[in-house]
Amino acid sequence: MPAPNPLKHALTAKIPQIGCWSVIPSPHVAELIAGAGFDWIMLDAEHTPSDPVLMMQLLQAVQAERERPTSAVVRPPWNDPVLIKQYLDIGAQSLLLPFVQTEEEAQRAVAATRYPPHGTRGMGGATRSARFGRDANYVQTAQDELCLIVQVETAEALERLEAIASVEGVDGVFIGPGDLSASLGVPGDTGHPKVREAIRSAIRRILACNKAPGIILLDQAHVSECLEQGALFVAVATDVVMLRKSADQVAHEFKSRFGASR
Repeated sequence: MPAPNPLKHALTAKIPQIGCWSVIPSPHVAELIAGAGFDWIMLDAEHTPSDPVLMMQLLQAVQAERERPTSAVVRPPWNDPVLIKQYLDIGAQSLLLPFVQTEEEAQRAVAATRYPPHGTRGMGGATRSARFGRDANYVQTAQDELCLIVQVETAEALERLEAIASVEGVDGVFIGPGDLSASLGVPGDTGHPKVREAIRSAIRRILACNKAPGIILLDQAHVSECLEQGALFVAVATDVVMLRKSADQVAHEFKSRFGASR
């Protein structure tokens, strides 16, 4: 039997899950963040120089944390069945698939996570996900603990939101605020009133489909607002921004007091 997926069960029970987005493709960093106490950590392969080999090392690093365990979520670079197969085979139990635009694309994503006759996932033999073949029941039970979240990030996808969210096998729908702001004509301005209204409406509509809404926001007030509206899968920080801000702050503090001006 595959290991239980705490994230999937928490979202089903409508328990908000607070996470951190990791874009620094380093097992050392992933393990450090995994022990911080977040409910989940996003291991990103869409906007990072990562690949399945490195991703397996990131998963191993996250899973090494025992005292304060966190759920690992993998974002492949694309909603592609070959990539989905690879990330599932190396042990990912939760996937966030970017740029899902239609009901059909959501259906193909679900199919890529299921073995025949329920889907199209290829049989991989002694994969890490099956404990290298030691889990004889993996093929029959794998989908029970898989958590599939699809990402909607354009005005066009929002028009089809109910159809996408209602696909059986989709556990949650993640709102991509950055790309959504660009799609709505205000690129990068995720706090713009029309972006905020689109997010507010999307959260309500996803909940009405009995699925878990998710989002990433670094503005604490906006994060609190989304959680109050019912968002259940929320990233509140990214490793690179935390590192950048801390580095900038320390450098400025000491350079302003003791360093030469440049």
